Amino acid sequence: LDLDTAKQELEEFIPHVRKMSDSSIRKMAGRDLTRFKHFKKQGIAIRFGRFSQKENDQIRKNVEEFLSITGIENAEKLLFTSRYPEEKETINRLKAEFLFCGKIAEGIPRPWRLIYYRARRIFDPNNYKGRYTKDEKEKLKKYYAIHGNDWKKISEMMSRSNLSVAMKYSEIKSAINYGPWTKEETRKLMHAVEEVIMKRLELEDEKSSSSSKKPHRNLSIDREKLYQKLPWTEIEAKVGTRYWKQCKQKWTSILTNKMTKGQQLYKGTKGLQAKINLIKRLYDMKVEDANEVNWEELSNAIGDVPRAYVQAKFYKLKVSCVPFWQKKTFPEIINYLYDKKLPELEEKL
Repeated sequence: LDLDTAKQELEEFIPHVRKMSDSSIRKMAGRDLTRFKHFKKQGIAIRFGRFSQKENDQIRKNVEEFLSITGIENAEKLLFTSRYPEEKETINRLKAEFLFCGKIAEGIPRPWRLIYYRARRIFDPNNYKGRYTKDEKEKLKKYYAIHGNDWKKISEMMSRSNLSVAMKYSEIKSAINYGPWTKEETRKLMHAVEEVIMKRLELEDEKSSSSSKKPHRNLSIDREKLYQKLPWTEIEAKVGTRYWKQCKQKWTSILTNKMTKGQQLYKGTKGLQAKINLIKRLYDMKVEDANEVNWEELSNAIGDVPRAYVQAKFYKLKVSCVPFWQKKTFPEIINYLYDKKLPELEEKL
């Protein structure tokens, strides 16, 4: 396919394809276009966002089958071949011979690149090393002082993943405050969020102008823009005294308070009713995985609140009410709440 045709055909599945680089489009046309068309014939839409448990299991199955047919020793060698320079040539030859790209993506309606990155995350042994020891934290500080935010280099030195060392450093920086938020910190947080949202809106307006569409700047902002996909590490840097997770939690709290006009939706009789509504709505959805839940829609079960608030309340309900919840599937957790906890809550109400 020529580039223009590839863009046109891919646009049906990837609406933002024209914003991608030419090399990325060519790779996607080669790896994904035929797959996308096949899924379309089956009536299956291309997915984005978080991977479901079913998709994760399919990735594991695909990788195990590929290891079986090629004789490659383990998933780390397959997915992190550069760590094994002496075997690199042989592994790459086997990957080409047995069509690695197609095999790893079988049965998963997503772009190949996202599937590959997910597989690397699942099978990277450096992602499963547990809590950082005191010694590791000190090493991380030392390496950061030497190498800055070269997380790839630091991750290799610590045998941890890039994301792990970056997030952990964010958490342990010496200036981080773990006490109650001060008024000044809250002001900085609100100003930081406002800055990143306004910057995003300005970029959207510029794109609208360049595409000959009339830009539209409204005084109101879509609610979703206030909490979805915000750059928390950037916001963390602007706040200065809190790490990204604290900033996200505090912002959710601020939004919830504003959206509910300060009402305590999860206490007393209202709290019981909110839990009842939440369990019933989740039960009625009949989904197989938490990633398939429309949390935005579900927020109406509690009130006009951010999705993160609802997710946090569900997590607390699950952990406090469902025995051995870690070993249960999502439907099993919901069924337990519906069969066991719901009658208790309704009786209290």
